[in-house]
Amino acid sequence: MARGSSATRAVLVDAPPASIWPWLVQMGSGRGGVYTYDWIESILGLNMHSADEILPRFQDRRVGDAEELGRHGPTLRVVDLVPERSMVLRADDGNWVWAFGLYPTGDGRTTLVSRNRISDPGASAFRRVFTTLVMEPGSLVMERKMLLGIRRRAERLAAESGADDALAPEGAATFQALAR
Repeated sequence: MARGSSATRAVLVDAPPASIWPWLVQMGSGRGGVYTYDWIESILGLNMHSADEILPRFQDRRVGDAEELGRHGPTLRVVDLVPERSMVLRADDGNWVWAFGLYPTGDGRTTLVSRNRISDPGASAFRRVFTTLVMEPGSLVMERKMLLGIRRRAERLAAESGADDALAPEGAATFQALAR
């Protein structure tokens, strides 16, 4: 069994990157939440409360910004940020990289991609089996909810603002390189 895992998940959003970006940059514990099942996040002690509105105080995310995931979780730091294109977070211990990419389709829609790469050096056989059988399926459920939550919010924002955007795919190479 591998000593780590990776997952790439995506959703097509009927909105331009400009309507998705605010939801991404405000994500986090004690910020805008992660748009999943808040009750599960609370059980895990992560202080997540998913916002249904854009929170101006959390729109100025920068490379180097850090946040802790709960009391005992990793510290995630922004290592790459290309507005309306990509955001890459990395755990300070280097064992987790979480990358988001926004890819315009050319027809006013955007593919939102979330990619996780997690390593667990020194994990016991029991922990590797637990991760495979419990954590990975749980991650699928939570991440799907997150992507659908972002899609719902972004599509609502685009409809309210009448947004239309056709950005060039700058930043895609950075996103792909860092997410490997």
